[in-house]
Amino acid sequence: MRVWAPGASHVDLEVDSRRYPMTSTERGWWSQSVDANPAATYGFSLDGGEVLPDPRSAWQPDGVHGLSRLVDHTQFTWRATGWRGRRLLGRLVYELHIGTFTPAGTFEAAIDRLDHLVDLGVEFVELLPVAAFPGHHGWGYDAVFPYAVQESYGGPDGLKQFVDACHGRELGVILDVVYNHLGPDGNVLPAFGPYFTDTFSTPWGEAMNYCGAGSYEVRRYVIDNALMWLRDYRIDALRLDAVHAILDTSATHILEELTVEVAALSDEVGRPLALVAESDLNDPRLITAHDAGGYGLDAQWSDDFHHALHTVVTRESFGYYEDFGSLSQLATALTAGYVYAGQYSRHRDRQHGRPLPASITGHRLLGYAQDHDQIGNRAAGERLSALVSPELVKVTAALVLTAPFTPMLFMGEEWAASTPWQYFTDHEDPELAEAVRAGRRGEFKAFGWRHEDVPDPQHPTTIERSTLKWDELDVAPHADVHAWYRELIALRRTRLDLADGRFDELEVDFDEEQRWLVIRRPSTVVAVNLATRSRTLDLEATSVLLASAEVELRANSLRLPPESVAILAR
Repeated sequence: MRVWAPGASHVDLEVDSRRYPMTSTERGWWSQSVDANPAATYGFSLDGGEVLPDPRSAWQPDGVHGLSRLVDHTQFTWRATGWRGRRLLGRLVYELHIGTFTPAGTFEAAIDRLDHLVDLGVEFVELLPVAAFPGHHGWGYDAVFPYAVQESYGGPDGLKQFVDACHGRELGVILDVVYNHLGPDGNVLPAFGPYFTDTFSTPWGEAMNYCGAGSYEVRRYVIDNALMWLRDYRIDALRLDAVHAILDTSATHILEELTVEVAALSDEVGRPLALVAESDLNDPRLITAHDAGGYGLDAQWSDDFHHALHTVVTRESFGYYEDFGSLSQLATALTAGYVYAGQYSRHRDRQHGRPLPASITGHRLLGYAQDHDQIGNRAAGERLSALVSPELVKVTAALVLTAPFTPMLFMGEEWAASTPWQYFTDHEDPELAEAVRAGRRGEFKAFGWRHEDVPDPQHPTTIERSTLKWDELDVAPHADVHAWYRELIALRRTRLDLADGRFDELEVDFDEEQRWLVIRRPSTVVAVNLATRSRTLDLEATSVLLASAEVELRANSLRLPPESVAILAR
């Protein structure tokens, strides 16, 4: 066994309660060979101190405050051996949280719902973080053991079984990983080495040390972690959380280095692997090729499209939504990707973003009307269906699923689930729990929400409220929304024009005052009426392919009922 502890004078390995002195090797590494039980419990003592779990622990069966247990990845029997992967760009992604996707909140229970996703037309399942975090439940962004799988979800084998079941159904798997910070509760990394830096900071905790003294091994820690998920768990893509908080002044940015090594692993395993960034910088260098001066990531989330779409249908204008609200901005997102490409941002009080190069298509951006952040970071965690009419829910779904992006849905969206999705934690430290409560209440002052409307993240009812109710799927009004999503997705699959990611193959006309929008592609038209009264639009179309309400198509005009959408053949 090996461990990196460059500041220690001596290190002991403890395996099943027996101590073994370790030998110092190169650059702060310590090693010791021990004949151990394949499922042995172990940890490390630094300079005679308490025994700590392994920073690279693959299994924390007793939680983040317990010792580590060995995992032999070669012992798992994979059944979906015919899976050769699939390209991510342009495919339908479905984001879900294991802990609230089903009442049981486990990988095993989630497997039982995969056929629903296949029937819907989903092609990739995206999991919120599953790395080991404190307590029984949480969003997963405060994990402290990036190599371990949350035990309450089912541990390492549970994740493998879930991935195997997905692949057996021709579903790819994306995993959300957090490389900008670690949570505070149970975080042992500072005891072992300079994993964090005071040079930079993040809103959520200490910044990772990617460019200071000792950073070589920190970079390897992160890159090896990414390769582990893709290789040992056969994950198909990683979603990199908030890369704008991955702060690195090195000549080769950690993200660029990561893309090179993931590409090499892709060649080795013989299946496509992808990296998707979350970033609020509107910086196309993230998804620009290496030879053009970029980092070479495959895609990134598109908050600009979300914000433009959300504000148009909800009329909300608080917080970061103050930068959005016009049909003009929605049209810009649909035809150029970024809305802010160097313009002044009132919310930021500065210029923001730069234009996407012409070579980058819309498929390099994930487009969505709802995601875990945009729902869960509201005071009460309301879904879009709680904010707008059922008719506008259908309009919004059509705009997402016919946009030039890689579309993404959030779990339960496809039937307008009645359950909110709120922020929940299970911290064992009472002081930390109270700090989280206070922090959430303070965070929403800028949005004008009252602190008494913010649910207690620690109270069990918060996660209970956030758990999907599958029994409402087939009852009104949810069944009608579900049928609409199925029809949209089926049409997108058969009408390839609707899944084209090229911005230059798409034109958008709109009227801010009349609140209508028309998206034209070579062989299809998407006509939207956002107003509360009927509109007649001048356009040429041969037939109605799908409509959310009764429309009237004549020779050169289309009459749309209030808050409706029609997809037509040209």
